[in-house]
Amino acid sequence: MTTAPPGPGAPARAPEEGPAAPKFAFPSALTILAVVTLAVWLLAFLVPAGQYERNDSGVPLSGTYHRVHDTQSFTERLTDLFLSPVNGLYGIKDERTGEVGPGFSGDLYGSAGVFLFVLSIGAFITVVFATGALDRGIAVLAHRLRDRGALLIAAVMLVFSVLGTVEGFAEETLGFYGLLVPMMLALGYDRLVAVGSAVLGAGIGVLCSTVNPFATGVASSAAEISLGDGIALRSLMWVVLTAVTILYVVRYARRVQRDPAKSLCGFLPGDRERKATGADQEEPELTRLHKTVLVLVVLVFSFMIFSVVPWSGALTGEAEAAAYSWELDWSFPQLSALFMCAAVLVGLVARMGEAKLSATIVQGAADFISPALVIMLARGVTVIMNNSKITDTVLHSIEGVVEGTSSAAFAVMVFVVNLPLAFLIPSTSGHATLAMPILAPLADFAGVSRALTVTAWQSASGWMNLWVPTSAVVVGGVALAKVGYDKYLRFVWPLLALLFVLICGFLALGAAM
Repeated sequence: MTTAPPGPGAPARAPEEGPAAPKFAFPSALTILAVVTLAVWLLAFLVPAGQYERNDSGVPLSGTYHRVHDTQSFTERLTDLFLSPVNGLYGIKDERTGEVGPGFSGDLYGSAGVFLFVLSIGAFITVVFATGALDRGIAVLAHRLRDRGALLIAAVMLVFSVLGTVEGFAEETLGFYGLLVPMMLALGYDRLVAVGSAVLGAGIGVLCSTVNPFATGVASSAAEISLGDGIALRSLMWVVLTAVTILYVVRYARRVQRDPAKSLCGFLPGDRERKATGADQEEPELTRLHKTVLVLVVLVFSFMIFSVVPWSGALTGEAEAAAYSWELDWSFPQLSALFMCAAVLVGLVARMGEAKLSATIVQGAADFISPALVIMLARGVTVIMNNSKITDTVLHSIEGVVEGTSSAAFAVMVFVVNLPLAFLIPSTSGHATLAMPILAPLADFAGVSRALTVTAWQSASGWMNLWVPTSAVVVGGVALAKVGYDKYLRFVWPLLALLFVLICGFLALGAAM
């Protein structure tokens, strides 16, 4: 569309600015893993092939590494690159050659089990949210504790932390800022208290994941151990670190309440006026349906924990203890079925109707397809390394570093080494699938349990995701609360330092145990 030129005496138009330069956007986990896939494929041409001898359980034996002849042609390597996503999902490891491909006969090497589990739990969570029970339950809790600020902060953070440790609840906190910000302002706090309650509450739960399927579950699967292995140490970490984080946020909140000038983010126009009127809203109604759904959610996750914990080892302290007759020893296939059935049960209780329930389950699976694809692509990278026989060569190059180190030093080293990886790959599931096939055998060389290695890895991923700008939970939270990211960093860095020290201490304790 054209416009008429300005008339006589009209002010001259300012020259039109050209299109704004596009801002840099950090690549998605899918893009990063696609680049990593290509880089590893090219690197496999340079790294010599080699193998370890293995025991009956498939664990590599230290000191047995030897070079082998690489028999792959360029065409076969190109085929591996082309099929890497397929092999990452349902590749089969050949019993004779050890190579992975979709047409071989042997054990499943791909991540199909974990892939389906992610979609199943996505369907369950989406159905639960569709009932409004979880949102309403948290809203009722916040309203009933509105006159007891410290208790409100502690309760909200504890709920978020519980959800974080059992099912990776993090991005979902973005939906609660509309409730938390006015509530915290009404109690005389600032917007950073709302951000801290949400980001740190859920984040510390994910950091100390006990049975979180997207962190502990994926990492345990990649390390070839049970989801329940190491749950005692992770539970102890969760109790202590959650308490420390809650006290940190409450301490800051009380300081701001006593002296608003000490707020690190300040107050926007109208914020201080909300103190008189923000707490007068009516309490949301928690219906019988909401209560029933919340009870079902608690029962489902409680049963999941019961089904995966190796109770004989946990209660006797002996890893090789014979399983009790009532132990279920469930893994991803059974858990996938559990959450699919639970999603249908919640939908029936909520009287959604066939059409709405079906659509909600499909939508839930669709919403979680991204982390599922990340797991698939990351597993495809390990297939390329396996087929080109460079995985053991990489292990051998690091074996000398870990050999002779104490168990505590190794556990802390795993934590520190994974910090930059967590920055590059903020997806916990993708990070786990990529790193654990290397870290798990290294733990065997160092004499450290694979469960402790999983704990060290997830601690690094969780610690980084409390503050990195590649985390949607952090940048989305500060944006919704209208708090500068620099203000949030200033608020959180003393806690990060304290958590760093405590995590290293717990890892050393786990190694000693």
